[in-house]
Amino acid sequence: MSFQRKVLRAAIWTAVQNWGGQFGSLLVFFVLARLLNPEDFGLVALANVFLAFVHIFLNQGFPQALVQRENLEPEHIDTAFWTNLACGCILAIAGVAVSPFVAHFFDRPSLIPILRSFSLLILISSITDVQQALLERELAFKFVALRSLLGLFAGGLVGIGFALSGFGVWSLVAQQTTYELVGAIVLWRGSPWRPRLRFSARHFRDLFSFGVNILAFNFLGFINTRADDLLVGYFLGPVALGYYSIAYRISTIMVKLLVDTCNRVALPTFSRMQTDIPRFRNAFYMATRLTSAIAFPCFLGVVVLAPAIVPWLFGDQWQPSVPVLQVLAAAGIFRSLSRFKGAVFMALGKPEWRVRLGLVNSCLNLIGFSIAARWGIVAVACAYFLRNLIMFPIEQTILGRLIRGSITQYLRQFIVPLGSALVMMGAIAWLDDAIASPALSPMWEITICTLVGAVIYLLLVRCFDLALFNQFIELGSSVFPTPKKKSS
Repeated sequence: MSFQRKVLRAAIWTAVQNWGGQFGSLLVFFVLARLLNPEDFGLVALANVFLAFVHIFLNQGFPQALVQRENLEPEHIDTAFWTNLACGCILAIAGVAVSPFVAHFFDRPSLIPILRSFSLLILISSITDVQQALLERELAFKFVALRSLLGLFAGGLVGIGFALSGFGVWSLVAQQTTYELVGAIVLWRGSPWRPRLRFSARHFRDLFSFGVNILAFNFLGFINTRADDLLVGYFLGPVALGYYSIAYRISTIMVKLLVDTCNRVALPTFSRMQTDIPRFRNAFYMATRLTSAIAFPCFLGVVVLAPAIVPWLFGDQWQPSVPVLQVLAAAGIFRSLSRFKGAVFMALGKPEWRVRLGLVNSCLNLIGFSIAARWGIVAVACAYFLRNLIMFPIEQTILGRLIRGSITQYLRQFIVPLGSALVMMGAIAWLDDAIASPALSPMWEITICTLVGAVIYLLLVRCFDLALFNQFIELGSSVFPTPKKKSS
């Protein structure tokens, strides 16, 4: 099979995983949000902060090193697996031991059994990270997608069943545990590789020299993605964190749906082009332009329609999440523009550049969130938006030096899609106000505004950027191919 065909198949399976997985996740999330209360979600969000922190030290960047490395020997894989497993056992035991201290820090004794249960997830991850990395290296995203979809299906059934039986917060714990267990089984069934009982110090050093930068970046990434949860939970409590986590979850689902379909394939694809910078730059521009052109109208549409979306999906008790979602959706513009930078730095063998940017991001996040957390969850979301606004020109200037492209050239390609999305946003804001009526259900309100907004956006792109419009048509044709007529 040609490399281009493997990339296309990988992208299709990643799309199946992202779209199917995220829609399924949203459906389960929708049901559980109506059965459970904000404090349940807040407690599990706090436990996930602890789990994410421990996971930083689990794989030490070895899976990414396995994907990126041009010449991979069997000893590299075995060494990575046994190192992961040893770290997983140590960290799982440590997680059980320190859970009372973590619960005391947040003044929530009910966190102790949840944290101890989540320690099992550390052990499961330690035996699946290498398997997933090998599948991704070979662009075999079919089993990666099946892992997500089957795990989501099984976890959703278990979680909803527990919630209907009155288990409260344990419904979310059972859901997450089932997801990981089923995913582990699928990955081991899908990967032909099996570990051999051998460990090589030389191959460990090879992986660690690359992975240590990933380890450092993962630590900084934890601060970037979890500092807001940590500070909201500490200063404002699990109920406020529950409201915040709902809004953040929706915005993250949007990023995964709209951007990560290509981003998951970006590292193995870009890595094959690392010696051909012009080709690499063109691939990067094409990926960011197309994904951002799809993401812009969706994020800006949510800014307008969030007051109808949140109560319709989750119920009126989640109204405090609405302004948070609006701010985070606006920040999604920057997330879609800069989402591929990590894959670029790693593919070109410059993970230390990513670490340095992550350090700046982390400092800004800690400062901003520490100040904003005392003023409420909307202020925290505004601090998140401000950090993205400050970092975007810095990140793109540095990335431009690496791929030998100017920031002006990069930004010029987004003028039409962003301008069209802003016009669309104004149009649906006017329409939403015009059709607002107690007699019109939120579902129809959202549907009408979405359809009108999509038509306006596509017409504007068709008028001002025909090439981009044709890319939309080609993308639609590849996802929904027209059946060939049988020859007579």
